[in-house]
Amino acid sequence: MFISKKHISRRTVLRGLGATVALPLLESMVPAATAMSQTAASPRSRFTGIEVAHGSAISTEYGIQNLLVNLAKEGPDVEFTPNSILKPLVPFRDYTTVISMLDSHQADPFNPAEVGADHFRTAAVFLTGAHPKQTQGSDVYNGTSIDQVYAQKFGQDTPLPSIQLCTENVSMSGVSMFNYSSVYMDTISWSSPTTPLTMTYNPRVAFEELFGTGGSEEDRAARRKANRSILDVISHDVAMISKDLNANDRSRLHDYLDNVREIERRIQKVEEYNSRAGTRAVPTAPVGVPDVWEDHVKLMIDLQVLAFAAEITRVSTLKLSKEASNRVFPESGTTTPFHSASHHGETVVGIEELAKINRYHVSLVSYFADKLKNTPDGDGNLLDHSLILFGAAMGNSNTHGHKRVPFVLVGHACGTVKGNMHVRCKDETPQANGLLTVLHKLGVQDDHVGDSTETISI
Repeated sequence: MFISKKHISRRTVLRGLGATVALPLLESMVPAATAMSQTAASPRSRFTGIEVAHGSAISTEYGIQNLLVNLAKEGPDVEFTPNSILKPLVPFRDYTTVISMLDSHQADPFNPAEVGADHFRTAAVFLTGAHPKQTQGSDVYNGTSIDQVYAQKFGQDTPLPSIQLCTENVSMSGVSMFNYSSVYMDTISWSSPTTPLTMTYNPRVAFEELFGTGGSEEDRAARRKANRSILDVISHDVAMISKDLNANDRSRLHDYLDNVREIERRIQKVEEYNSRAGTRAVPTAPVGVPDVWEDHVKLMIDLQVLAFAAEITRVSTLKLSKEASNRVFPESGTTTPFHSASHHGETVVGIEELAKINRYHVSLVSYFADKLKNTPDGDGNLLDHSLILFGAAMGNSNTHGHKRVPFVLVGHACGTVKGNMHVRCKDETPQANGLLTVLHKLGVQDDHVGDSTETISI
């Protein structure tokens, strides 16, 4: 039997006026009778770091015993406590790795002048494991975050080395009463110790970054003004490439493009509604930002899934909340503002209120995991080939403490992370050991991250 070696490039893109749409991995991109692992289509892990502000209820004495996992049971077969804030991840137990009892020493104050500025250091330390320099000027100094270490190693062959997203407006300018630049609080991604990366707040901007390249800004503005879809301007290319695909590839391509169009439609509906609305939930928010916070988060998550599916990028970060935010999350079951809830006074009632917000945030990580798991990718799905790090560098927010910080991994990272695992670390284990472990599982064999001392066996 003659087996054709005809295939299309993994880097094929569809172009139109002010639009460039990369394609997901298709069977036609793999030479016939060739094992996936022997081709350029062999998957490289995608990574996303998700930071939640204000630590977690699990970091309190009450929370450790009642809101996390069975601490007495280590190793495989994670047992969630009845009221665990991680309960939304139960459907993804086989993909979930809980690392408990980590301490984020680098977020502590190192001298009396730094006391009280924990919110500024927390965001800066989350992915760097480094202690940020206290300064009001432009001479900021922190560490390179692990998302950027990975992007610099394995993100240079994708259209975008990385994307940085957030769900509350950040200014990246100004100083605090504690003499820390606001930069430290407004991003979690650092491409070098002196280079913080701006986080994208507006879903429209993120969408255009992923799919709106090509042509001029005038071309893109004209397309938006005419209410034309990205897909309208690449329809000829779609038709041309579709005729040479098999039935499976055509179905997968059109499913992917339907998802692109659906997200674009959701953004357009938000813009249309907000343009007519007399009063906005956040008056200063750009027109493309939904008034409903959960809608905003899900748009940002769905954009990451599309970016991972087509390998527009392999690396993303998502900052769920700004430090000291008093946003209310009614969907969580409490109307207590977030920052207020974080100062729970060590009471069981107060801790449980914070736990409701924490559990709600974890439900959105579960949403992300579900989207990844239901997206085919090579010989598996995107959750097989991804690793989500969800956590913070703050522990007990009532005291602005940095012990027992939340650190949860979801995904198999192309088989390097087993999942369904709880690892309880020894007291005083640096959170940076977890960061170093993540890098190793992603294929970056660096010797250290921040104040790390060794990797963790997961």
